[in-house]
Amino acid sequence: MLDDFLIRAALAGLGVALAAAPLGCFVVWRRMAYFGDATAHAAILGVVLSLALSMSVFAGALAVALAMAVTVSSLSGRGYGMDTMLGVLAHSSLAFGLVAVTFLPGVRIDLSAYLFGDILAVSKGDLLVIWGGAAVVLGLLWARWQQLLLSTLSPDLAYSAGINPRREQLVLTLALAIVVAVAIKVVGALLIGAMLIIPAAAARALSTTPERMAVLAAVIGGLAALGGLQGAFLLDTPAGPSMVCVAAIFFAVTTLFRRPGRG
Repeated sequence: MLDDFLIRAALAGLGVALAAAPLGCFVVWRRMAYFGDATAHAAILGVVLSLALSMSVFAGALAVALAMAVTVSSLSGRGYGMDTMLGVLAHSSLAFGLVAVTFLPGVRIDLSAYLFGDILAVSKGDLLVIWGGAAVVLGLLWARWQQLLLSTLSPDLAYSAGINPRREQLVLTLALAIVVAVAIKVVGALLIGAMLIIPAAAARALSTTPERMAVLAAVIGGLAALGGLQGAFLLDTPAGPSMVCVAAIFFAVTTLFRRPGRG
C-alpha cells in the first residue's frame, strides 16, 4: 500500500495536520503567529547545514528551528519589540540559508521543495519521521495540557498554582521546532505557519472549550490536507499551497457563520 505515492502523501499530510493544528491553538491563543513563521524560516538554514554536513535534513532543521525558538524566548524583554526581533531573526536566517546554498560544492538542491513543500516525494522513511514527530508533539500536549493552558490564560495564576510559565513556553517552543522539522518537506518553510494558524483559527469560531477547539483544529487540518491533495491531483496545482487554500476556505466559511461575540 505504501508503494503508492498518493497514499504516502495523504499519510504525510495527515501526520503534519495532527501535530500542527492542536499546537496552532496555543499559537493563536498566545498571539505567536509571527513566532511560528520565524521558526519555520530559520529551518531553511538548518536544511543547508544538514546538506553541508551530510546529515539528516530533519536533524538539521530541528536543531536550527529549536535554536531559533530558544533564542527568541531568551531575548524577549531585552528592549526590542517581539515583532521587531522576530522579523530580524526570521528574515536574516532565511537570507543566510539561501546564500549559504551557493557555497555547497557539488550539491544540487531544489529550494522550491523546501520553501513550498514537495509532499508527493515523501518516502517511507519520511513517513516514520513525520508520524514519530507528530506522536512526540501530541504526547507533549497531552502530558502538559493543563499546565500549558493555565500558563496561556494567566501567567500569574499559573505561578500561584506552582507552575512555571517560562518552562511551559519552552515546552511549546520544543513542540513548535519538531512540527517545523517534520513539516518542511510536506508544506515547506513558507507555508508551515499557515498550517499552524489557519485550522486553529477556523476551529475557534466553532468551539466553546479549548479542548473542543484543539480537536476541531486537527479535524479541519486533516480535511485540508486531504482536500488539498485531491484538488492538486484533479487541477494539477502545487500540493502544499493547495492544502493551505483548502484550510483558508474552511476559515472563510466558519468566519461567515460565526456567532457574534464568539472567538
